[in-house]
Amino acid sequence: MLSKWIKILEKLDFAFQPIIHTYTGKIYGVEALLRNVEIATDYHNIQDLFDCAFEDDLLYQVDLELRKKAIQKLKKLDIEHVKLFYNLDNRIIYSKNSPQGQTSKILEEYGLKKDAICFELSEKGTMIEQNALTSMIDKYKKDGYSIAIDDFGIGVSGLKLLYFSEANIIKLDRFFITNVNNDSKKKLFCSSIIDMAHTMGMKVVAEGIEKEAEYFTCKDMGVDFIQGFLVQRPTVITKDIVPIYKNIVKLLKQDRRDENKNLIDASFIEEIAPLNINTSLHDLFVYFKNNPQNTFVPIIDNYDHLNGVIYEVDIKKISYSQYGLSLAKNVSYSSKLCKFVKPALCVESTWGIDKTLEIYHMNQIDSKGIFVTKANKYFGFIKVGSLLSLSHKRNIEIAKNQNPLTKLPGNNQIEDFIYTSFKQIKEKHTFHMLYFDFNDFKPFNDSYGFRQGDRAILIFSELIQKILPSDSFMGHIGGDDFFIGFKDYTYENVYDLAYTIQKEFKHSVTNLYNKTDIENGCMVCVDRFNIQREFKLLSVACGIIEIGPHTNKKNFDYTLGKIKKVSKRLDEPVGVCL
Repeated sequence: MLSKWIKILEKLDFAFQPIIHTYTGKIYGVEALLRNVEIATDYHNIQDLFDCAFEDDLLYQVDLELRKKAIQKLKKLDIEHVKLFYNLDNRIIYSKNSPQGQTSKILEEYGLKKDAICFELSEKGTMIEQNALTSMIDKYKKDGYSIAIDDFGIGVSGLKLLYFSEANIIKLDRFFITNVNNDSKKKLFCSSIIDMAHTMGMKVVAEGIEKEAEYFTCKDMGVDFIQGFLVQRPTVITKDIVPIYKNIVKLLKQDRRDENKNLIDASFIEEIAPLNINTSLHDLFVYFKNNPQNTFVPIIDNYDHLNGVIYEVDIKKISYSQYGLSLAKNVSYSSKLCKFVKPALCVESTWGIDKTLEIYHMNQIDSKGIFVTKANKYFGFIKVGSLLSLSHKRNIEIAKNQNPLTKLPGNNQIEDFIYTSFKQIKEKHTFHMLYFDFNDFKPFNDSYGFRQGDRAILIFSELIQKILPSDSFMGHIGGDDFFIGFKDYTYENVYDLAYTIQKEFKHSVTNLYNKTDIENGCMVCVDRFNIQREFKLLSVACGIIEIGPHTNKKNFDYTLGKIKKVSKRLDEPVGVCL
């Protein structure tokens, strides 16, 4: 290596920034962030440093020395089982002089296993680098390393990469996390990516969380891990990294909500003893011999994270062969246990029944059930029969509380939402509650019949489900009255959505009238006092109530009734802040 690079590497250092469990505040890993680039070189940023190494055809050698520095620093942490997230330059795949197994040797030197490191590969780059990126992911995964896709969402082929890569983790770029609590488009994007990643067996890290509201929104969306200034700024001092972040634990205690109804019943989770990935093939044979009721075994790493599953049928040819037992006792052969590991369908215990059932139904081909983790550690297994029982139980619960016509949540769930909202406003959350009520619905229903009335109600129900974001609460009070709830949206966003619904409904419902009424722009029929008069074509009124930390609950019912009356006179939403 050139002398200039030796001098540069001596001056470079790493800062660690913690990556923690969203639901516990416990540390999961640290990202190694390069420091002292301006001191060690004439370059103004890290990218220039790696560009120069690439031009000198020393990118791999420089990176290998940096890996050693990061691993050496990881070893200084006073915390066990912390994973190192290390950023790789995609162009390393073009390096000609890159011997195999160097990282493994460094890890062995410091008494660490391969599961101690997770390589971050950036989604940013050219199309050539994107093709190389998929190859790199495949290579490192075959070598037994964890892979994270960094900066997800800002590259040129994100969804394609998500489909082909089979990475372990994706890290949502901070662009999508900044102010996600106030941006409905960002929230929709993130929610969709998180659901897709979970369905494909990947975990999600939200990068760049700086505000409490961003944290709560990411938690609600199902993000597995968080990283950002809210947790801790990057630090070069290893003693600053702690096992659990009390500021996040405090937020978790503040955010206790009545979510028990949707949690997985622990009685459905079966404890199946796992085996470590470093277990010998011989011990694997013994496991199946001692547990004849098991046709598979969950495989975990040194951190108790679920790596996958090994099915007995896949090793029968070896176990029943003439030299099977001798091969199993052979150390060099038994070390290749990982080649029998297959991906395992898995959910986190905090995701709840609905998401668990959704993921299972989307992946149930040849599946014997679904594995469960708790704080990303192996927890147990739910069999197919138990999943069917859970599904049946959940369907009964939903049917009891939903409106029979629209299948939307009914009054019990609406009351629960309002009750929970008033509990959470003390934690600096803002809620908007919308009351929709059809104008002149009774004369329409009397003249055209209840079937057309039901069609109008269904049109509105389908409309709100199409227009409103997935994280909004939609409820059907009964008849032509609907309730919508939003958490941590701006008033402007809520108003725009409500106004769009009003316009779309007025246009869509016109088709339910006869030609004469459409041409006249009104219908003629008798009112409740038996007097014949004109009525406008159907429209919908909307009242918006904003509640925050200073809202008095006693004024809520009175204000709702009053705003409902005022909204009937206008063609746009009417709002009030309590």
